[in-house]
Amino acid sequence: MKTGPRYKIAKRLGASVFEKTQTQKFAIAEERSAKNRRGRRRRGPSSYGKQLLEKQKVRVTYGVTEKQFGNYIKKATVSHATTPAEALHASLELRLDNVAWRIGLAPTRRAARQLVAHGHLTVNGRKTTIPSRAINVNDRIAVREGSKSRVLFADFGERFMERTLPTWLSWNPKTMEGGVQEIPTMESADPAGDLHTVLSFYSR
Repeated sequence: MKTGPRYKIAKRLGASVFEKTQTQKFAIAEERSAKNRRGRRRRGPSSYGKQLLEKQKVRVTYGVTEKQFGNYIKKATVSHATTPAEALHASLELRLDNVAWRIGLAPTRRAARQLVAHGHLTVNGRKTTIPSRAINVNDRIAVREGSKSRVLFADFGERFMERTLPTWLSWNPKTMEGGVQEIPTMESADPAGDLHTVLSFYSR
């Protein structure tokens, strides 16, 4: 998904949308911009504007297109197993690229999408190149045997030890395989934004 200039987008939607903008350099630039804006009279965004920004924030964070996001919304609103917000959150978190990022196989969600697209991962023993693939509880995810010696995973063991693995995931850094143990919740996986506001945007 093409996103455009990241710093410009992050200034509008918030630093959290891109991992690489969560830096001291970006924070300093934001502080400087805020100082320049002080004293200027600006109208606050309307209710619709706030909902639109929140929707864009979530969509860009997960790197999904408008069409994909719309499909996730439709699926969430017809879910009877849980609330729409929880269903939307689970659908986004259970994308293969997001799961790979949560495990720590890639430093950013964007890098995780490339990792999957280049065929470095398998699901239930079969190679997949679809970043949006939905992972189910008990699906087995692994680094493809031919990819384990790649530079990509050279220092994975050290990086894995420095990262806190979410409780809903399992991963063995020695065998380079694991999976989803349970459906992620808003407590076990921080939402990218206010999903209730996002759903309100689509219910207008």
